[in-house]
This record gives sequence, C-alpha cells and structure tokens, in this order.
Amino acid sequence: MESIYNYTEEQLKEYWISKGEKGFRASQTIEWLYRHQIHSFDEITNMKQTAIEYLKNDFSLESLKCVTHQKSKDGTQKFLFELKDGNLIETVLMHQEYGYSVCVTTEVGCNMDCQFCASGMKKKLRNLETSEIVLQVLMVSRLAEVRVSHVVIMGIGEPFDNYENVIRFMKIINHPLGLEIGARHITVSTCGLVPKIMEYAEFDLQVNLAISLHAPNNTLRNQIMPINKAYPIEEVIKAIKYYIDKTNRRVTIEYILLKGINDSIACADELATLLHGLNVYVNLIPYNEVVGKPYARSTKEDMVAFFDWLKKRRINVQLRKEQGSDIDAACGQLRSKHMN
Repeated sequence: MESIYNYTEEQLKEYWISKGEKGFRASQTIEWLYRHQIHSFDEITNMKQTAIEYLKNDFSLESLKCVTHQKSKDGTQKFLFELKDGNLIETVLMHQEYGYSVCVTTEVGCNMDCQFCASGMKKKLRNLETSEIVLQVLMVSRLAEVRVSHVVIMGIGEPFDNYENVIRFMKIINHPLGLEIGARHITVSTCGLVPKIMEYAEFDLQVNLAISLHAPNNTLRNQIMPINKAYPIEEVIKAIKYYIDKTNRRVTIEYILLKGINDSIACADELATLLHGLNVYVNLIPYNEVVGKPYARSTKEDMVAFFDWLKKRRINVQLRKEQGSDIDAACGQLRSKHMN
C-alpha cells in the first residue's frame, strides 16, 4: 500500500476524480494530513464515510522510526531515522534567529564521492520516495514539538540526482493548506549537476538554489569533488548565469574551508575573480571534521582572512555560524557511525 505523503495536490485531484469524487477532496486531504497531522483516516470529519474508506483501502499513513536523537548544547538536534526497508537516514533541526530550520536527506547514501564528506563514505543504495522526505519534516516537528519555518535540502545525497521526488516534496511542503513553508524559505543544494540546474531554472516556485562549489579552479575541485570531471567549473558557472538570467534570483555559493587545501588568500582571490559580476552570495562554512578523512578545519585566522579578502573584492559573503559541533555534526557521520 502506497504512502499518501507521496502525493501532491494535483495527484490527489486525479485520484479523487478517478473515484467519482469532486476535485476539492484533494485540498481537504492536504489540510488533514499537514494542518491536523492525523494518525488515522478515521479522524477526518468533513468527508463521507465512503470517501474515507477509499483512503483506508488505497493509502497508508506511515511514519519513520527514530533510532537515535542527539541534542547539542546550542539547540541543534540530529535524528537518525529508520525507513520501512531498514535503511537509515539523517535529519537535522537547527534553531535560528528567524525560527526552526530542518535539513533533510534525499538519498540512502551518496554517489558523488566528495572527498571531505561523510555522506559519500556509504555508497548510494536508492533514492528516497517523496513521502520519506516529507516525513522527515513531519517527524522532526512532532518529536521536537516545534513549528518548522525553513527547510534546506542539503542532507545525505545529491538532491538533483533524485530530481522528481525533490520537486514533489517542495510542492507539498509549500502548499498553503499544508505545512505552508514559503518558497523563499526553502533552499535546495547541488554539487553541480549542470543539466538539472538548467531544468530547475524552469521550476515555477521561487525556491532558493545553492551550489556546493568548495574550490575556485578545476585542478583543485577535481581532487576533492569528482563530479567536476563531468561538469567542470566553467559549465557550472554558465548554468548559474542561465539560472540567474531566467529567474532573476540570487544563487548561494557554498564553500567549505579546508585547512591548507582551499583556504589561502590566493584561493580567495581566484574565487572572487570567478564570481565577479554574478548575483551570488558566498556562504563560507567551517569544516566539521570526519573520522577517516584526511581533512582539517581551517584556523579561525585563516577563515577570517579569507572572508576579509572576499569583502575587499566586493563579494557578498558571510561566515556561517558553527552549530552542533558537540554531536555528530558532519552530514552522514551519525549514520556511518551507527552502521559501523
């Protein structure tokens, strides 16, 4: 039996019409699932019994099993969830000044093989279904007893390698009768799948786009991000320009600072030249060190110097506040530790 959390409003309309019901049943269903967060279809009070029986016969109201729940002293919380097939995924809740933000996973494992990342230490087994991404937001909200206001699609996996399910997920959480998370409060991150960036430029929701760049040239990026061999920096930059021209939206450039690797002033200057004139915003990220990986966090002095140089070159930049450093903060680290 399929999870009802896989369905967008458009798909639910088709379902109800196929049952001889009116299309408005779709918005009713959305409201009960996400506003009321029902645990049984019998809790629905504004549908006739025959309609409720259709739902009971055709859909499940599944949930995720929480295996581990870690809490940081700064308020960050990390959840290890077990899926129906026994696979494990991670989800993170962060308390920000503007509200609560959830970072969701899109795949069981990851094939991108970024050399500094814990996620790629376990190869991709499968894509998550739309429902399994949606349920991360619902489960975290229930377990932490908070209202989630922002979502970042930056957990385990490459979101654009699971494109259709990610698109459906964004439509579902954005729905005004559902979780009502604003499009501009949703950010999807890609390591640079150029064809999907171009396709994403046509998406009708104003969801934010972030590019995991992490290096200012092909030689360095080839070493730490193998995806660059398929889509080199020049092609990524062209795709970013296309996206900006098409959407008139700013793109976030994510840049993890690795000690002695990509944190020199020369790298900062090269990055500034690469991004000159683009409507972008650079997010400098302190590295969460991963056991088994030969990379270390840049010193505070080097991070500040890198930041200052970009500012000097008139690049819009921020140095991300560190969160969750006293728990298994690096993406994929908790899952890998549990599996090992």
